[in-house]
Amino acid sequence: MALEDLMADHRRWMKAAIREAERAFDADEVPVGAIVVQDGVIIGKGYNQVERLSDPTAHAEIIAITAACDRLGNKHLTEATLYVTLEPCPMCAGAITLARLKQVVYGAFDEKAGAASTLYNIPQDPRLNHYVDLVSGVEEQQCAGLLTEFFRRKRDRDLSRSN
Repeated sequence: MALEDLMADHRRWMKAAIREAERAFDADEVPVGAIVVQDGVIIGKGYNQVERLSDPTAHAEIIAITAACDRLGNKHLTEATLYVTLEPCPMCAGAITLARLKQVVYGAFDEKAGAASTLYNIPQDPRLNHYVDLVSGVEEQQCAGLLTEFFRRKRDRDLSRSN
């Protein structure tokens, strides 16, 4: 497959992850969405549900990976790609490695907690027993824009409550 076609596929799947992030946004959760794709089919999807579930592990990636593993009846996703709107954190990067995903494609970089290139690179750490291909910056502006708008609105609400 030509690079141009591959990037078009990545953008198409990232749009599905963005729809999951929009669900999080609408639920007043940090707007991160994720999907797992294998053989051209979405086999798992998720969005942040940390607040709703009162669970610090309820990140979009974890929910999507769990759904994909459940669907396949297997703890390993060696032929699957995870699309996520924000660079995975250390917890999610660890889960990605343990699930043995083939590839991770993410949108926005995470300067504060990114563990797939920014602060750490857990999925490609040579000391671990699995290497994950990474593609970054796909639909970055739209992914980052959702986060920026979410936190702007949150700050505005907080300011209006304190006045």
